[in-house]
Amino acid sequence: MIGGPGAVHGEPTEASAPRDGGAASAREFRVSLARECGASHSSNLTAESGESGARDYDRTMVDFARSPRSTLGVEWELALLDSRSLDLTPAAETLLADVAEYAPEFEKKIVGEMLTNTIELVTGVHTQVSTVAEDLATAMGAVRKLTEARGVELMSAGTHPFAQWQSQEVRAKDRYLELVDRTQWWGRNMLIFGVHVHVGIDSRDKVLPIVNALLAYVPHLQALSASSPFWGGTDTGYASNRAMMFQQLPTAGLPFQFDEWADYEKYVDDMLTTGIIDNINEIRWDIRPAPHWGTVEVRVCDGLPTLEEILAITAFIQCLVDDMSERLDAGETLPTMPDWFHNENKWRAARYGMDAIIIENAEADERLVTECLADEIERLSPVAERLGCAEELHSITSIIERGVPYQRLQKVFGATGSLTEVTRSLISDLRNSYS
Repeated sequence: MIGGPGAVHGEPTEASAPRDGGAASAREFRVSLARECGASHSSNLTAESGESGARDYDRTMVDFARSPRSTLGVEWELALLDSRSLDLTPAAETLLADVAEYAPEFEKKIVGEMLTNTIELVTGVHTQVSTVAEDLATAMGAVRKLTEARGVELMSAGTHPFAQWQSQEVRAKDRYLELVDRTQWWGRNMLIFGVHVHVGIDSRDKVLPIVNALLAYVPHLQALSASSPFWGGTDTGYASNRAMMFQQLPTAGLPFQFDEWADYEKYVDDMLTTGIIDNINEIRWDIRPAPHWGTVEVRVCDGLPTLEEILAITAFIQCLVDDMSERLDAGETLPTMPDWFHNENKWRAARYGMDAIIIENAEADERLVTECLADEIERLSPVAERLGCAEELHSITSIIERGVPYQRLQKVFGATGSLTEVTRSLISDLRNSYS
């Protein structure tokens, strides 16, 4: 997902940036953007006579809407495939029109994305992983009725195994067209699919400590969800080529670590003032605050082929965030690591997947990611019991035993030598996971 509809816990309404008209219109636009982000300004928003500076307002103040602790929302991107060729097909607009006509109750749950070969399932707000499951399964059932009538298949993975980026269509929406125009080759190459998990945070003071601490779990999540070893018909040698692709976009990749909310506000203000972004949701970090909805949004994961894997990852993230929230309530300082360790960990997990040896802490201790995951599942078991997601959390163990997505795809390719059969296995995995 590039920007996302923001319908889980949501995003601010987007505006269109004026590209001409002088300093006054630029100033008015930025003031408007700041207000959309929950900004607070002094009453002196009008330039004095003779002044032409583009910045005569107070620094943007980013409000964070409090959410009930550890509530959940999930966004699951699905690729649309021609049922005969199994290549991607630009069927999204047709399917969205079908949703509006035949299943209007799902219009906010089945939405479009940047490319016309993608739709996204967007849940409501939930307190338990089990009701997230019901929400996704219901929306999937509605989608399936429409896709079967159109000769369209569905799959979820970080990338399609053999589709070519040159053949894909961008939806005719200003924010997508502007992104591609700005980023050119890299923007046109964003033939990727992901899963995003929102977790509610009950105090703004917790947001940045939790984001900073969650960075240590990027390799765990990346390795577990990795499902993009193939891209454009090529075996990339990576467990997650999507991770490497997506971070090429401006403002994507790992977040900066901020100690104070004012530092984050200054960053947002600088980005808006200099025109790097036109809206706060264009900060596309792997883990980011979602201020308008009072959540931390975890965007690390590749597209996941099965509902079971979606729920396992969601449970893991919910338990991590809730545990961190409780530790902060108890007065604990959450551990952090230097940025260079996080950068290395992300690369190792993307490259080696479940065989990655990751850096565990600021002391530079290292262990195999599977060992770290086993310890985390045990440590978080009481949290999972309290949240009602123990079964989903412990299913991570069985997923690892039978092979995480990229391992299963590599196995199919090793046995058949056919990326068409790899794609067929993804279609089958998805269909069997909820029916």
